[in-house]
Amino acid sequence: MSDFDSNPFADPDFSNPFQDPSVTQVTQNAPPGLEEYNPFTDTKPGPPNSVPKAVPPSANTQPAIMKPTEEPPAYSQPQQTQDQARAQAELLKRQEELERKAAELDRREREMQSLSASGGRKNNWPPLPEKFPAGPCFYHDISVDIPVEFQKTVKIMYYLWMFHTGTLFVNIFGCLAWFCVDPSRGVDFGLSMLWFMLFTPCSFVCWYRPLYGAFRSDSSFRFFVFFFVYICQFGVHVLQAIGITGWGASGWISSLTGLNKSIPVGIIMILIAALFTASAVMSLIMFKKVHGMYRTTGASFEKAQQEFATGVMANKTVQTAAASAASTAATSAANNAARGAFN
Repeated sequence: MSDFDSNPFADPDFSNPFQDPSVTQVTQNAPPGLEEYNPFTDTKPGPPNSVPKAVPPSANTQPAIMKPTEEPPAYSQPQQTQDQARAQAELLKRQEELERKAAELDRREREMQSLSASGGRKNNWPPLPEKFPAGPCFYHDISVDIPVEFQKTVKIMYYLWMFHTGTLFVNIFGCLAWFCVDPSRGVDFGLSMLWFMLFTPCSFVCWYRPLYGAFRSDSSFRFFVFFFVYICQFGVHVLQAIGITGWGASGWISSLTGLNKSIPVGIIMILIAALFTASAVMSLIMFKKVHGMYRTTGASFEKAQQEFATGVMANKTVQTAAASAASTAATSAANNAARGAFN
């Protein structure tokens, strides 16, 4: 332990390495100011015992940044061509159409669920009071039964039917006024009431309900029924707008005849003739529109024939009549065969 407690530098035989003659010679011959030199300062070493000068601050103290020799090209998003924009608009349009159809299917599903929960649909047309002896005959709700893309057309046709019904109702008063100034026109007044009572329900049942059912169930047979009846209806509109005397319509000929008897009555009949003309023009326009929509639904005459055959064979009355006819034919054939055997 005594060896570790001794000081090696206190040994008389220890020689200081900094006292070597070669080292002392170099330090003695060193240039002046070397001992005061500090490599971490910007000041240059000066003579001994000299005061270093203060370095003035530099004008540009910002760090050095290397500037590129060429500017990078500006990034610009490529412009869409006209075809790309058209394709994108078409995709957006299809997406909106699909969303609208999905909403329509969802609405119909909820409607069917509510109807099944309530025990089925109840007839609501014509809207009659509860205390009326007769009740509604049809269920009529365009927003429920008709697809969204056809609802506008069906509503226009419904309003057109109401417009023609109102014109027939006003025609009664026109013929009544004509009968008041010309007693020989009683036949026109009577026929005007007959046309109102006849055409109002018949037009609704014969052409509007087939159109309503055709758009509701995409039925080709009902489309053909509508076209056939509506052509006849358009002919009636034209005849009523012409207004042949003695046919019970305040058309143009009848209004001019009534104008000779009384100017106020003639003016009333001219207004009614204008209503009949507007009804005929709108009927022609809507006929073309419905026919154009019919061609886009995929309906055809072959489908109409198949629907007619299926509907006829599914009718219970037809089935009963066919079964009785077949049994009668079989019985007569058996009787004839028995008579031939005995003979």
